[in-house]
Amino acid sequence: MKKLKERWGVTSNLQLAVIFMVFSITGSSAVFAAKPFLAWIGLDRHNFSPDFIWGGLLYLTFRILLIFPIYQILLVIYGWFFGQFKFFWAFEKKMLARLGLGFLLK
Repeated sequence: MKKLKERWGVTSNLQLAVIFMVFSITGSSAVFAAKPFLAWIGLDRHNFSPDFIWGGLLYLTFRILLIFPIYQILLVIYGWFFGQFKFFWAFEKKMLARLGLGFLLK
């Protein structure tokens, strides 16, 4: 834990616990929000052929691709809500820069 706290610049165990909690809530929320959003835009599971294996894989691909931006947005929102906006904003910028999407934040 000490190395992780040093790497992230976290000073207390409570702050580290809050950060872990934000990560867990964000992951669960992003997965939960993706399904109704896909249904809202017309890409419901029933629109893909259930007997054709590519239909299910195509649906899961769309869902996973949608989870990523939802997760990024929720991470900053939940970070702000739990008083860790500064940490998660820096984390977000670093993550997007590593993915080659850093230009989105400039």
